Amino acid sequence: MEPVYSPVITFARGLFAAEGLRFDVQGVEHVPASGGAVVMMNHLSYLDFAYAGYAALPAKRYIRFMCKDSIFSHPVAGPLMRGMKHIPVDRENGGASFRAALTALKAGELVGVFPEATISRSYELKDFKSGAVRMAQAARVPILPMVLWGSQRVWTKGHPKRLGRTNTPIVIRIGEPIPVARTEKADVALDRVKATMQAMLDDVRRGYPSLSGDELKFVPASMGGTAPTLAEASALDLADAQARRAARGSAADPAEPIAPPPEGS
Repeated sequence: MEPVYSPVITFARGLFAAEGLRFDVQGVEHVPASGGAVVMMNHLSYLDFAYAGYAALPAKRYIRFMCKDSIFSHPVAGPLMRGMKHIPVDRENGGASFRAALTALKAGELVGVFPEATISRSYELKDFKSGAVRMAQAARVPILPMVLWGSQRVWTKGHPKRLGRTNTPIVIRIGEPIPVARTEKADVALDRVKATMQAMLDDVRRGYPSLSGDELKFVPASMGGTAPTLAEASALDLADAQARRAARGSAADPAEPIAPPPEGS
């Protein structure tokens, strides 16, 4: 029984219908009927967690997402997130969230992770962090790869939200579960998963309706669109991170100098 998750899903379904969103969910048969798995997905929009959760419903499964802890402090969203058993992530100290995710996985839950950590402004796959693979290894569960496409046209970073009736097609593809041995090096396993997700994403993008005009801003530069390249998007992300560091430093002590980020951050 899901006293919070179920009503939220009902509300979300109504919202999606009002927006005219056209979902094409592929590969539902790959979602395990029971038992834990780490759901790894790409990150294109602020609403990806809702769309990914929607995709698991035909299998009668709920996904517990790992989300930044600040959301749990919101007076409205916080109680909902806790009621849906999502997992708060403190980016400065991730040990507690890692342990909470392991507990959920060992209890047979699906745990959702965005291995890119932040939204991809280029709409290409960014570098993946290894935490999801390490969780799967520690909990002895498979990784369930999932890719989304089209969600960036609804509400993404750097563009106004479009929550009216847009009739936007959103494609979600779920791949076969990927076993990860505890003895396999995490970076090797991560490369395998990313390669699988890249192939899935390429195939989904090829079959998506062509966009033109102003909509090209939602198309990767590699596909003839006007979105930033992966390198340009990385520079924008770095500038944002530096601004956040500066803001935190100013709030703590206006006179405190802000150290530059380490190389490669």
